[in-house]
Amino acid sequence: MMKITLFIAMTLAVTSPASALPFGTKSPDGGTEKQEMASVRGAAKEVSRSQTPEASAVVESFFESSDSGSLQETLHALSNADGMHDFLQSTRRSLHRHPEVMYELPFTSNTIAGILDELDIAYTRGWSKNTHPEVLSGLCFPVTMSVQLTLFTAVLPLGVRRAGRIHASHVLIYQEDMDALPILEAVKGIDGFKSMKDGQMHACGHDGHTTMLLGAAALLKKIESQIVGTVRLVFQPAEEGGAGMKRMVEEGVHLMEPKAQLGFGMHVWPTLPTGIVASRPGALMAAAEMFQITLTGKGGHAAMPHQTVDPIVAAASLISSLQTIVSRTLSPLESGVISVTAISAGDAFNVIPGDAVLKGTIRALSTETLLSLRDKVQAMVESTALLHGCNSTITYSPDYYPPTFNDAELFEWTKDIGALISRDGKLRDVEPTMGGEDFSFLAEVIPTTFFFIGQGTGGDETHHIPRTDFGLHHPSFALDEDVLPIGVELHANLALRSLKRLAEEGSDIITKAEL
Repeated sequence: MMKITLFIAMTLAVTSPASALPFGTKSPDGGTEKQEMASVRGAAKEVSRSQTPEASAVVESFFESSDSGSLQETLHALSNADGMHDFLQSTRRSLHRHPEVMYELPFTSNTIAGILDELDIAYTRGWSKNTHPEVLSGLCFPVTMSVQLTLFTAVLPLGVRRAGRIHASHVLIYQEDMDALPILEAVKGIDGFKSMKDGQMHACGHDGHTTMLLGAAALLKKIESQIVGTVRLVFQPAEEGGAGMKRMVEEGVHLMEPKAQLGFGMHVWPTLPTGIVASRPGALMAAAEMFQITLTGKGGHAAMPHQTVDPIVAAASLISSLQTIVSRTLSPLESGVISVTAISAGDAFNVIPGDAVLKGTIRALSTETLLSLRDKVQAMVESTALLHGCNSTITYSPDYYPPTFNDAELFEWTKDIGALISRDGKLRDVEPTMGGEDFSFLAEVIPTTFFFIGQGTGGDETHHIPRTDFGLHHPSFALDEDVLPIGVELHANLALRSLKRLAEEGSDIITKAEL
């Protein structure tokens, strides 16, 4: 006889009191943060209380035979049950009201911890340290960073199964992100759950991602005695430029015993219809690099430019020249993009400033192309500065994101699972996107597959949101809450069906680092 454990790993930020909103902050309904957390925990408790003997029997039958049809019906019913709906909606809306960026996630972390407590899932600490607080603070977002962060690893004992059928080494790892963006929310028509923080909002759906994974934790907990294998669910900080997943990989989140063999992730996608699941083999998302360029000239009076070295003119020339790198030096058969997204120089109408600062990103579908573009940007900055008589410096993000790459073999035998959940019964094939995703760091060390879940055709009076097809990072981005149970269902199906396949094949997959 053998005892199997389910691990749920969660990153929680340890933050200074000055940077955290104090308990007592009023919510839109007049309550406090404490009351709001209590309400979410209450919804989690209701989910945990509901009995599902029929579901447990179906899962046991699935692992002992091939009754996958009944499993799909059961997981769909559990994902869409009234109690689960209330839990998902209240959790997501609470997280949306309290967005937090990068590594500073006190409310989000406390909310997740409280939910795990109600689900009777224990957790331990000690992961995900922000090792570049000064660089990230200047390069990305103007917020205070904590150096010491916390990962909560929850241990959930599973039932005892017959020896010879169960392999504790059959391990899956799931990742979802928790952080928001420094964007002022402009969504019209939201009733009661708009961001309470000016200049911060969940504009990339991470509140939904966190909620989906919590829903999956609740669902798997209900049928834990029948699960064959080990599942780790990872809630990470700082996906938006902080490489939170890289910190966790460096610290060995995938190497905890028993070691993870396969990994999965997903992201809501507003350009796809709601409920459509999509992916592709190979490169799905781009490698990405952030940069900051400072051009230093000589300031002076705007009436006497000949006595100055104008960094604004140099910056204007550089912005145009950077666009020739992709169009003139990159093969038309390769993909790359260089975008200058911010410029700051001076603050007076009659003064030529002493310096100009540009910020932006470099993106490509391969690491080799990204690094080549980076070298060419460096050369262009130096030559343009020299031409205009300026000095130059360029700072890059401490961690460029590799491309998010779907393992071909893993994709081949999980694509049918995506099709099973997709509302049209098909896994939609998508072209690679130039967006970056730090799930890619996990994809470098174990075989992984990443999915998109469409959410672009939602929005009505029931949801209090007029449109859900605005792009990611748009101030009017709004999540279609109909995707929440779909995400739970996809997570649960991937877990159970992948574990069964590993058990049947007696797979002995090892991490890429060990090859």
